[in-house]
Amino acid sequence: MMKNGLALPEKPWFLVLALIGLIGGAFYISTFARNSNGSLLCSVTAVRGGAADDLPTTSSQLKAILHYATTHVVPQQSLSEIRVSFDVLRSLGRPSNFLVFGLGHDSLMWESINPGGTTVFLEEDPKWVQTVLKDAPHLQAHYVHYRTHLKEADRLLSSYRSEPNCSPGKAYLRGNEKCKLALHNLPDTVYDREWDLIMIDAPRGYFAEAPGRMAAIFSAAVMARNRKGSGVTHVFLHDVDRKVEKLYAEEFLCRKYRARAVGRLWHFKIPPATNVSHHSSRFCS
Repeated sequence: MMKNGLALPEKPWFLVLALIGLIGGAFYISTFARNSNGSLLCSVTAVRGGAADDLPTTSSQLKAILHYATTHVVPQQSLSEIRVSFDVLRSLGRPSNFLVFGLGHDSLMWESINPGGTTVFLEEDPKWVQTVLKDAPHLQAHYVHYRTHLKEADRLLSSYRSEPNCSPGKAYLRGNEKCKLALHNLPDTVYDREWDLIMIDAPRGYFAEAPGRMAAIFSAAVMARNRKGSGVTHVFLHDVDRKVEKLYAEEFLCRKYRARAVGRLWHFKIPPATNVSHHSSRFCS
């Protein structure tokens, strides 16, 4: 998740397209969820006239549009990568629960393309959380302490099966201190909600002492497998050109559940474990 964005001398063309998609697409999702006939007239009425409960959504979207129209800092993901999660949100046709690992310059965008839904951000740097919330206090962002370091990735991958609380049949998150890959101390709001979409674009994973994304990937897999509601959990993993992201995706998110690969982004559709026909000592057997 990008913190120090790329400053450009002038607006890149794809940012203009992204803004157009953000405006039209987000309004489409919001209106479609409220109007069964989906007519253009109803859409315009909902946006311009609107009931009182439309105002927060419109306000959030307009804040995002203003932000991206007046900054040269662009999201880390490409337009084609962003489009993957946008298309999923649009296909669901309703406000969704969207969990994002990372807080960055694209956070306003993620919140805006999920109008009326719940979008929560998890960030490793407490100072950065304060910085972002100072300018965007309406975002739901929480500091998360990671127990891992990137240099441990190979050892954790080869040894996690020896810990019963990490096993596919028993893995859980809240209070699971024995499994080092489990994010055991997240805010209750994360544990108490089932997530329709999970974006993994953090924490940092490009130097030895960084937390790496091992625990985020494992925990996303556990959340998806423990889902009680109907439907799959859509998991998006960025930076799959890196060794650790790719290895952990293959181990926990599973190649058989991978739906799309665009640029450096993989999209998985993970069913609840109750829908899996067999049990094994491995997540992806």
